[in-house]
Amino acid sequence: MAQKITDEIIEYVGILAQLEIQGQEKEQIRKDMEQILDYVDRLNQLDTEGIEPMSHVFPVTNVFREDKVENKDQRDHMLANAPASKDGAFQVPRTIE
Repeated sequence: MAQKITDEIIEYVGILAQLEIQGQEKEQIRKDMEQILDYVDRLNQLDTEGIEPMSHVFPVTNVFREDKVENKDQRDHMLANAPASKDGAFQVPRTIE
């Protein structure tokens, strides 16, 4: 075991987590924290030499596509469907007086 969990540590963690820890809960929290630290010690014993760190479990590729201009120069065709147009843009009724 890497470190003995004391009442002071449990109280400090309780303060940080803004928890009120009662007497019976302290013993269960102590056991849980000691198990967590034991597991971390076991993980630290693993040989990770040459293992590349990863940020995702699954391989992530760039999901963005390149911007391609398609259907260019169809402004006149689009404006033909508009009820009104002005200066190469849709003309809409004024909403603010």
